Amino acid sequence: MQDIKNTKSLCPECLKVIDATIFEDDGKVFIKKTCNEHGQYNELYWSNYEQYVRAEKFRFEGDGLANPRTEKKQGCPYDCGICPEHKSHTALAIIDITNRCNLKCPVCFANATAAGYVYEPTAEQVTGMLENLYSNKPVSATALQFSGGEPTIREELFDFIKKAKEIGFKHVEVNTNGVRLANDPQYAKKLKETGLSTVYLQFDGLTSEVYQFIRGLDLLETKMKALENLRAAGYNSVVLVITLVKGVNDHQLGDIIKFAAKNSDLIRCVNVQPVSLCGRLPQQERENMRITITDFMQAVEDQTQGDIKVSDFYPVPVVVPVSKAVGELKDKRYVEFTVHPHCGMATFVFIENGKITPITRYGNIEKFVGSLKSVYEDALKGNKSKAKIRLAGSVRHIKFNFLRKYVLKVLMDGDYKALGDFARSALMVSSMHFMDPYNFDVERVQRCGIHYATPDGRIIPFCAMNSIHRSEVEKKLGVPIKEWQNKHKVEISQPV
Repeated sequence: MQDIKNTKSLCPECLKVIDATIFEDDGKVFIKKTCNEHGQYNELYWSNYEQYVRAEKFRFEGDGLANPRTEKKQGCPYDCGICPEHKSHTALAIIDITNRCNLKCPVCFANATAAGYVYEPTAEQVTGMLENLYSNKPVSATALQFSGGEPTIREELFDFIKKAKEIGFKHVEVNTNGVRLANDPQYAKKLKETGLSTVYLQFDGLTSEVYQFIRGLDLLETKMKALENLRAAGYNSVVLVITLVKGVNDHQLGDIIKFAAKNSDLIRCVNVQPVSLCGRLPQQERENMRITITDFMQAVEDQTQGDIKVSDFYPVPVVVPVSKAVGELKDKRYVEFTVHPHCGMATFVFIENGKITPITRYGNIEKFVGSLKSVYEDALKGNKSKAKIRLAGSVRHIKFNFLRKYVLKVLMDGDYKALGDFARSALMVSSMHFMDPYNFDVERVQRCGIHYATPDGRIIPFCAMNSIHRSEVEKKLGVPIKEWQNKHKVEISQPV
């Protein structure tokens, strides 16, 4: 057993900030903490110490927002808004446009039925949140997700998408369970016509029993119909989003990836989110349910028979030198994914004649990233001619001409279209492990790149929002369910 570092965490009972230590034991990484009132907690952080250390090598410190919205008063994570302590830009902005939903999933933390009230920002408030996000400095938020609840319940969703595009958001996606997309093919077409970039589709598995357990009913055919309607509507950018529950659907990861590969004309990403553990749970029960990013990576290697290996995955900040190098050469700031190295891991794979081949087979990621770091350093010193030569030479670390063409275009053009062309040439396989009060690490929150906008002008990191701030934010605008239903004369699961 060895201590790795000290940090701050939360007491899962009272949510007070307390001291914590991250330590290694028997090849795994844990976080331990003691609340004077509620006792000691030990929680699994990462299941593989070796991979924890490997990910740490790619840490990059960001400089946060030049225009924070709140001051340092109570300390992180209670000053969220974003305060000056925050160290990352907004890589993906989220706006919850309702907490109503047409499902009642047992694992959900953000629906009206569970909360007891309806939270639904007005059109004016949504516009205000969009404008607030876009005013971020030194880099505007340009990637946006409308979420909920179930955002397709809001009839104004089309107007919100148009407004986001009008303000300047380049990428707009909708986080949906797919029920309305499955039931109404015209709805899928209208979303496409409105300018929607991507559908972020809840997709937990390939068998009925998975949905029965996680969602409370069999949604398998609903998911398949939604995909069918999206393809008919002309989409080529769908993300399959898996809520990963130990012993329920973790054995299906390989099959889901293979399913995505067979439908790679439509599906761009498989994004896996290990379930967050909320409420009071005894330690043994938590241990039985807890699944981590490294568990995900090992399962993928086992279930793809080594087509995708643990070593093919890299942490999110591995791409920071790309943003820095291109930005310095073009005298422009791009979003820098300086998130915590233990928040997520990902790889890209290419599909050739049905065979899955990771990007790492076509290039040396670490040498490529290292060369771009040198490009940035040269450009920063004013040696732009030398930097451009290094930039062109960096593609020598990529062996595949098809891939080299896309990467070179991203490096030289540095625009959204070039990045989109690359993304559409491959399938991304990723995992983001969102924190709960048991495994909460304040250092991770300070580096979060996924931010919620709220109607009161704040911008709140994802895990802080869902562990601490959500109920307080939504209660300010929330209307008791019965009062809301009486006013609108519909059930909360129906569109107004």
